[in-house]
Amino acid sequence: MTPGPVGIFLRGMAMGAADLVPGVSGGTVALITGVYGRLLASLSAFDHKALTLLWQRDFRALWQHVDATFLMTLGAGIAAAIFSLAGVLRFLLQTQPLPLWSFFCGLVLVSCWQLARTELRDAGLTAGVGVSLGVLTMVVIGLAPAMAMPQHLVAFFFAGVLGICAMILPGISGSFILLILGMYEAILTAVVERDFAALAVFALGCAIGLMLFSRLLQRLLENARQPTMAVLIGFLMGSLVILWPWQEVLQTLVDRHGETRPVRTWPVTPWEYARAHGSAELLACLLSAVLGGGLVQGLQRLASGPEKNEPAQRAP
Repeated sequence: MTPGPVGIFLRGMAMGAADLVPGVSGGTVALITGVYGRLLASLSAFDHKALTLLWQRDFRALWQHVDATFLMTLGAGIAAAIFSLAGVLRFLLQTQPLPLWSFFCGLVLVSCWQLARTELRDAGLTAGVGVSLGVLTMVVIGLAPAMAMPQHLVAFFFAGVLGICAMILPGISGSFILLILGMYEAILTAVVERDFAALAVFALGCAIGLMLFSRLLQRLLENARQPTMAVLIGFLMGSLVILWPWQEVLQTLVDRHGETRPVRTWPVTPWEYARAHGSAELLACLLSAVLGGGLVQGLQRLASGPEKNEPAQRAP
């Protein structure tokens, strides 16, 4: 059953909330709630035919060709989640970091299980190699020193291009890419402080990234779905090295507000963390992880007509 406007809006809110989380992909939420194929087909429809319809001023046909009602409704949900939850997330990151990162870990772990269960059934050696390659790549990136991009408009543009590409992948978080680039805090601050110039440049980068990358991804999933999904699931699994709540800070920097930010960390056991910091908040972290995993399970159950293992098809 195809979800109605309210269902699509709520799925957009879930995607927006996920993309505020470093390590959770809005694409993953789209996949498990049954709108991923339609999203890819709609984004890929921004092609030469769309340009022809625009040139001919046939706006009704253009609207139908790109499935604009679906995109607008989903986008409104994403925007509503981002603007309503950014401040809450920023507060929790500052005051309750260990339970919050544990919540993220639970989300990612169950997402990995859901994706592997649906996408890698009867998988062979190629899928195993793909998963291993994805995990290794992400672990290497995650343990390397973080980048520190200069906080100017060009950086916001490229952050938009790369972050939105990750957002539509079922397995890689746009927020996680922003963390790697050293742009996560800057984007979150721009949202909270309503820095519309920076947000407009970021949105432009997002639009260009969407148009270019959605077509590439659709072709990969059509022609080599299982190997592609195996690598993406590996990326998601490898991202846990960053999301692990108990981290030893190895390198910091002072941001433009005079606050000290960690730019390189190393995962340690809860007991090592407790010896250094007094408490690992183990029970709260465990409950938060269970809550995060339960949220993913809930999204799965709320899906009306979840997608099966088939390439996205463009609507006629």
